[in-house]
Amino acid sequence: MTARDAYQYFVLKAQEIAVSKNWSPGGNLQYVSIKAPSKNHCAQLVVAKGFRCIYSNQGVWYLDHLDVPWDEVYTAEPLEGIQKASEQELVIGGEVCMWAETVDTSDVQQTIWPRAAAAAVSFDWQMLAAELDYAKLITPYLPQNAYGVREILPQKMLPCLLNKRGVPAAPVKNFYARKAPVGPGSCYEQ
Repeated sequence: MTARDAYQYFVLKAQEIAVSKNWSPGGNLQYVSIKAPSKNHCAQLVVAKGFRCIYSNQGVWYLDHLDVPWDEVYTAEPLEGIQKASEQELVIGGEVCMWAETVDTSDVQQTIWPRAAAAAVSFDWQMLAAELDYAKLITPYLPQNAYGVREILPQKMLPCLLNKRGVPAAPVKNFYARKAPVGPGSCYEQ
């Protein structure tokens, strides 16, 4: 048996096992990952054809673009221009990326976490708004509606939530969310 034959045997056996467990085998295209240069016009075209899509806005969700402030990461709308609910459901997730040439151990978490969390909130902000309303959190920053949660959460609450979980998220009021606080104060106000 050659190396090629062994590889082919492995792949076919893995697919057979996957099918027997009702999993999608790797060779069966079930979704499309789109790396759009800025807006999600590609995602609109993909879901209109009935494909599932993992959205990645390379204009703002590619975290190596250090000149992009975190709030642009946050306000990128994955479902922009996708009107039909059936097509919106085909956008099954999102991807943020970062290569190591622009970070090191001193700033990798401060750079990745606030921005990756901001991108995640752009998918789940409606669910998060419902949870916040349900929990009846007592905070002067809690808005009364879902839109308000999307407005206020990153500026006031997101860094605090990350810090409480042990993630050294940089304050979001500085332009790139990579610098240490300018002085003492609550994580809500830095």
